[in-house]
Amino acid sequence: MTPLVFLLAALAGGLGAAVRYLVDVGIARLTGTRYPWGVFLINLTGSFALGLIVAGLPDASFIVGTGFLGGYTTFSTAMLDTVALWRDGERRASAFNAIGMLLLGLVAAFAGLALGSLGR
Repeated sequence: MTPLVFLLAALAGGLGAAVRYLVDVGIARLTGTRYPWGVFLINLTGSFALGLIVAGLPDASFIVGTGFLGGYTTFSTAMLDTVALWRDGERRASAFNAIGMLLLGLVAAFAGLALGSLGR
């Protein structure tokens, strides 16, 4: 890996983190709910996009996948949200967040891989 590719991945990661913040705040304003829909949506779209990139544009997978999507998606935040929901007595929402994000994330990744493979 060249230093330029490494630098581009690092910059893409910073951009991904900034986009994650904007999406999360924007979704929270739209929904106005306690449930963390922004993080849920971020992780689903990130799973789909990573599958799409790996299958359709493998040469871009380090910069876009590891860089941008590494900064954009946020499993640790999702798990913290799950625990917070549980502690707040929101047992069903907590279970949906953990199980739903896992299952729908798998479906999204599969869909991205399948779509990305169509042109190959």
